[in-house]
Amino acid sequence: MATIEECRSALDKLSDNMQRAEGDVRDAAALDRSVSCHITDLDVTFVGRMQGGRIEVRDTVLGPPPDRAEIRLAMTGDDLVALVDGELNFATAWGSGRVKLHAGFRDLLQLRKLL
Repeated sequence: MATIEECRSALDKLSDNMQRAEGDVRDAAALDRSVSCHITDLDVTFVGRMQGGRIEVRDTVLGPPPDRAEIRLAMTGDDLVALVDGELNFATAWGSGRVKLHAGFRDLLQLRKLL
């Protein structure tokens, strides 16, 4: 099982990857939205903001997200690490329910470019 530190590191790596993106992916990463990522097996949530092509984690809280972020993810720590490392396909994980993504319709259209 991935640790909180490994999950935080995976989010930092994802943020770095987003900042280096080009084209449509860079446009999608440029959203300015509140973000939460609930790690279900650790029952911890990383909360922050997607802006300037990065995800800035501002806090880590126990339990589910305290506020409703504009973009919300939920998954196990192992799935987060596997997604960021390229070992798990997002579309497959989302379709099977292993990863949950909640966002407004327009944001979902933009975010699909990141996949």
